[in-house]
Amino acid sequence: MSPSSDSPHRAPGGYIGAALPRPGAKRLLQGRGRYTDDIVLPRMLHAAFLRSPYAHARLLALRIEAALALPGVRRVLTGADFEGICAPWTGTLGHFAGMKSSPQRPLATGKVVWAGQPVAMVLAESRAEAEDALEAIEAEFEELDPVVDPEAALAQGAALIDEALGDNLIFRTRIESGSPDSAFAGAETVEAEFRFGRHTAVTLEPRTILADYDPGEERLTVHQSTQTPYQFQDLYARHFGLAESRVRVVAPDVGGSFGMKLHLYHEDMAVVGASLLTGRPVKFAADRIESFLSDIHARDHRVRARLAVAPDGTLRGIEVEDLTGVGPFSAYPRTSAVEGNQVVRLIGAPYRIADYRADLRVVAQTKTQMSQYRAVGHPIACAVTERLVDLAAERVGLDPFEIRRRNYVTQDMYPHTTASGYRFERLSLETCLEQLHALMDYPALRAEQAALRARGVHRGIGLATYVEITNPSPAFYGVGGAHIAAQDGCVLKLTPSGEVQCLISVTEQGQGTEAIMGQIVAEGLGIRREAVRVITGDTDVTPSGGATWACRGAGIGGETALQASRKLRRRVLEIAGAILQAAPDALALRDGQILGPEGTARMSLGDLATLVAFRSDLLPPGIAPDLTVAHHHAPRGYPFAFSNGIHGSLVEVDAETGLVRILRHWVVEDCGRIINPLLVDEQIRGGVVQGLGAAFFEECRYDERGQLLNGSLADYLVPMACEMPDIVIRHVETPTRDSDLGAKGVGEAGTAAASGAALNAVNDALRPFGAALAQLPMTPERILRALGTV
Repeated sequence: MSPSSDSPHRAPGGYIGAALPRPGAKRLLQGRGRYTDDIVLPRMLHAAFLRSPYAHARLLALRIEAALALPGVRRVLTGADFEGICAPWTGTLGHFAGMKSSPQRPLATGKVVWAGQPVAMVLAESRAEAEDALEAIEAEFEELDPVVDPEAALAQGAALIDEALGDNLIFRTRIESGSPDSAFAGAETVEAEFRFGRHTAVTLEPRTILADYDPGEERLTVHQSTQTPYQFQDLYARHFGLAESRVRVVAPDVGGSFGMKLHLYHEDMAVVGASLLTGRPVKFAADRIESFLSDIHARDHRVRARLAVAPDGTLRGIEVEDLTGVGPFSAYPRTSAVEGNQVVRLIGAPYRIADYRADLRVVAQTKTQMSQYRAVGHPIACAVTERLVDLAAERVGLDPFEIRRRNYVTQDMYPHTTASGYRFERLSLETCLEQLHALMDYPALRAEQAALRARGVHRGIGLATYVEITNPSPAFYGVGGAHIAAQDGCVLKLTPSGEVQCLISVTEQGQGTEAIMGQIVAEGLGIRREAVRVITGDTDVTPSGGATWACRGAGIGGETALQASRKLRRRVLEIAGAILQAAPDALALRDGQILGPEGTARMSLGDLATLVAFRSDLLPPGIAPDLTVAHHHAPRGYPFAFSNGIHGSLVEVDAETGLVRILRHWVVEDCGRIINPLLVDEQIRGGVVQGLGAAFFEECRYDERGQLLNGSLADYLVPMACEMPDIVIRHVETPTRDSDLGAKGVGEAGTAAASGAALNAVNDALRPFGAALAQLPMTPERILRALGTV
């Protein structure tokens, strides 16, 4: 692993492009983080949930008297207790025509629809007392037929999740562009049926929430491990009938999120409702088993796809059918249709393919809810596309690099609109391909592979190109009616000592938001990085905005911070000009010093701030002593800024055991202007590890009754450091012209293509055996089945 170096585009002495460490890393490593579970409030109650043991059943009775009588127990709540105080929520969006889903409530009433659904809630003086009381609750169920398999869920006579909806198909969309039938007529065709296993986020810090309703002030404060505080402020206010101004959501240190902590969960609403009902603070922290049962899952897709290719390797058309089971409800407020929608809109995206047909079906089933998770839909779209491209290369006798080079969207085609309707401003596919070829030393790898095969060692080389959706505009959620902001806000305050407080709506979950915002403000203003303090995650303190999701933090939040810093700099120079009797345009601010036209220091920023704060009487008439600025920014050009890149993977397959050694992984990525190469590298490496986890390890497995079989870290495999290879990274910078900063997102780039590259690498290794695999994760058993060994 090579150390990160500064971006070659870094300005002399500038901070944007500098590989700087995160300022908060030392604090967290010293154990001084303050997470939601660290917060203890007076009179606080602890919540524990009784959960359904059945995937599908009628809830006939709950007898809570014995639990209520136990020491420390203060209340036992059932679904009926929330009637009248909490409006149900439904996970649909207006721009997904025809979408339907059942209304959701904090606790089940009448029927349970997944094993793990909360049916009762105990509030006690300690978590242990609350958990003990769960055992005293008598719950009576009548078990119903579960709906586990998505194909079976659509069959005639299948049990219905919600009879009122009429069937289990909650969303369907079709895309057709060009002439797919003509494209396939007379062409070579390659095809495959893919299966992608469910997996889940497994964050270091589980979901945790502490709600505190003060009846005296009619004010609700919620401390929550989340990435989207303003979204939850809106949800709690609307669904509990509270004024938004009386709801405060605070996100302290957050130990990982990956998209999992931006969905509304039943426990969240139950905890908030319980605090409203009792007038006392209520805390809930999911344990690891509860996390497996109730955190959203992702990626459960079955995809049939075929690709038409001409004899010269020209890709002519793609047809896709995607079936995805998303659990009993569509997640709220972002829906569980977004992932499938992105799958069918990203397939084939890097290539010049105008003839395209896709059919997406989103199905309800009696499993844990499934929704957005890091790189939503991207790994599926990438793996399907890139596997088909490799099959086409093999069919026409081209090298995998060559067939990609012949079919990429080229530099003379931008702006370019894909067959599914995505519009690219500018990508760098060819440059990334060339750099990866050199970085891998591809000819040497192929030569080594051939030599090793002759000795019975089976190595495979895989490629996967990705296009990543970042910087989403209101076209993502706003047009569908969701209260999810596409803008971000930044307030900069110059303190009397000359330091700067940066209050910003994007949030920190360990990815380095505070670091890069500090760099942007420092460079935009002309001060030392150490003089900037970044504050995030408190709706009473920071300006409103969308926060962190879909790779928008650097691109949208960063542009907001840059423009705010420029505003403050102009303001400082106006005041300095008045004091120094100089034209503001003739002055500069650099390293905390105000420089005159000749470049010499005239006064320090600290002296100016002190004078403005404490001796404003010395300011000339008409000069206001305000040194606080605010700025909000939302994308107004392209609906999305697309990042791009390519991965290469080298694996070695043991044909006798099915075990795979992941030997090397390479990434060439282009996320536009790089703010901090060190953090970009960390994002890529972390994402690649998650992608390789999906490729080889992670899968939520259910039995035929809808019971999760591996709901603990003793059974659910996550990648370990010893199993991960060196991950070599190179950067290409193609800034977006939609902003002055030019940054696009990168947080999902590692995950987007890692599993696709690994899939192609394993299949390359299996080629001498005439075997092939199209299912993730690629477990030893599945590899041996592909080889015909078992």
